[in-house]
Amino acid sequence: MGALADAVRSGKALYVGLSNYDPEQTERAAGILRELRAPCLIHQPKYHMFERAPERGLFGVLAREGIGAIAFCPLGQGLLTSRYLGGIPPDARAARDPRFLKPEHITEEKLVRIRRLDALARGRGQSLAQMALAWVLRQPAVTSALIGASKTAQIDENLGVIRNLKFSGDELAEIEDALKQG
Repeated sequence: MGALADAVRSGKALYVGLSNYDPEQTERAAGILRELRAPCLIHQPKYHMFERAPERGLFGVLAREGIGAIAFCPLGQGLLTSRYLGGIPPDARAARDPRFLKPEHITEEKLVRIRRLDALARGRGQSLAQMALAWVLRQPAVTSALIGASKTAQIDENLGVIRNLKFSGDELAEIEDALKQG
């Protein structure tokens, strides 16, 4: 934390950002940085419908500390898009470069969940990607999401999320049910 605070004090950085710290580490780091007078403004956790760890304490710490979250991987390496609804396309990342999304992670059980989520999204007038982004952004601690698009068409589609960011209680319950299915 000292090196990060030095970067702020020397003018090389305006603030501190953290990534992938658990709740306890985040709380300790925020306290140290506060003492060193180096503002910690952002934390970058991995967060999406299939990766919910930040909900188990991290978001509460961020809210108490006044630190925003910028979710990375909000589309689950593409799982929460229409890309894999029919299986693994030959030109997909999972088929050609499985360093991040391995084919064995795209199970039929997970595809059943994804297809159900896709149907829910269509019922909301959204693509699955748009609904997945809206779901991440519904979290009060989340100030932004990193989409990691590789094509401009993906950016255009993802920006459509702003047309419907709200969820009813019933929709959230249906999403939870779809995620538990299998």
